[in-house]
Amino acid sequence: MFGRLRKRIGEDGRPPVAPLTGRGRNLFEAAATYVAACAEDDHEGSAEAARWVSPEALCFGVNELACRAVIALARERDQTPQHVARTLLGLPAA
Repeated sequence: MFGRLRKRIGEDGRPPVAPLTGRGRNLFEAAATYVAACAEDDHEGSAEAARWVSPEALCFGVNELACRAVIALARERDQTPQHVARTLLGLPAA
């Protein structure tokens, strides 16, 4: 009985993450989940997302997400990507 329960809720006491229908998780999904969890200070969520792909793939995905976010904000604000990036990081204008 306890063996079945452990399989159902996972070893760490949380329900296992169900795979997406028809496909596995990709690096962009892992990056989006990882960054959103970090922004919300969700250490468990970011750790879970980091297990979905290799560290190298996660790094690439996070970099791609950052680039796309900076470009989108720059267009929205009618500013250069460099200005937006420096502003987001609290750096002085170059």
